[in-house]
Amino acid sequence: MKILVINCGSSSLKYQLFDMENETVLAKGNCEKIGNADSFIGGSVNGEKFETPVLMSNHTEAFLQVKKALTEGDYKVIDDLGEISAIGHRVVQGGALFNESMLVTDKVIEGIESLCDLAPLHNPAHIQGIRACVDVFGADLPQVVVFDNAFHSTMPPEAYIFPVPYEYYEKYQVRRYGFHGTSHRFVSARCAEVMGKDIKDLKIVTCHLGNGSSITAVKGGKCIDTSMGLTPLDGFIMGTRCGAVDPSVITYLQQKEGWTPAETDTILNKKSGVLGISGVGSDDRDVSAAEAAGNERAHLARSIQKYQVRKLIGSYVAAMDGVDAIVFTGGIGENTIDLRADVCNNLSYLGVELDAEANEIMRRGKEGEISTANSKVKVYVLPTNEELVIARDTKAIVEAM
Repeated sequence: MKILVINCGSSSLKYQLFDMENETVLAKGNCEKIGNADSFIGGSVNGEKFETPVLMSNHTEAFLQVKKALTEGDYKVIDDLGEISAIGHRVVQGGALFNESMLVTDKVIEGIESLCDLAPLHNPAHIQGIRACVDVFGADLPQVVVFDNAFHSTMPPEAYIFPVPYEYYEKYQVRRYGFHGTSHRFVSARCAEVMGKDIKDLKIVTCHLGNGSSITAVKGGKCIDTSMGLTPLDGFIMGTRCGAVDPSVITYLQQKEGWTPAETDTILNKKSGVLGISGVGSDDRDVSAAEAAGNERAHLARSIQKYQVRKLIGSYVAAMDGVDAIVFTGGIGENTIDLRADVCNNLSYLGVELDAEANEIMRRGKEGEISTANSKVKVYVLPTNEELVIARDTKAIVEAM
């Protein structure tokens, strides 16, 4: 069975084609700047990369380019679209409506659409992607949606209810939803496999660290708390997002600066975080280079990041009454040696002991333990694979039809 996994953004479309017989990736790529004059498709097959400028006015035209890339030319991997058994989509916000992966129906699409206010940058793009798939692949090809917040649906009310008047939860479903759930689900399960233990017996803190970051407490295989909230803005400092701040900071600045709600959203989501503090950028590689060159604000931004990560880990250890393993994943979690070292070296009260040599080695897609044999808490670097989770869920749902 071959499964095509799709992740649509407002102006992008990422894809991976899996052969589920051995869970190998046959091809992957992305359509970027959809709707712009400089749009292009890029990708790789068997390690060979390609990039082609091509005008794509909308997501339907982008899917036509994906079809062409998969079935024609030097990088073709299938003869025709009939070889694809189903399509799996990542959907950021399933709200309280969806707590598991679902086969796409008109009712499901309506549900995703009803949640656009909670994810205005993401859910409309996902709907575009689903409908564009029908245009290109036909209505008979099964489509499955995998919700980014579904893994977090096991949180208890004391973790997901915000202490604002309860009526707003009842009227508008204002609550903590959490995101990166597919990643946290994958790496927590993988952690149990690597440890050779049943996940039901483990307490794990999973740290998905990238331009967008979140940390999750996983107890017995279920999420009991996570750092992102109603939206992916909550939590701790990220590339361009502020994370949790005193709400009065926002209202105070709105009064002083005259921000509108839209301007406030832009500043907190796109101009804050590491970018806002450092003034250098949001990419950790750029900020690290600036720090090494003596930039004090870059150093401050990275110090805040390290501090907040270890503080949040500590809070989740308290929430679970202990911890057996800590996992680093995501672009920063998998590759930033000094951040992992700082976090682990400041968790000595838990009995964490870092293997500095292993920590140096574990990057660029490598998987393994970075704690010593004597460490009371195991620490791992485990590359995430959200697309594989989506492919597996899609396969299971289609086979059960």
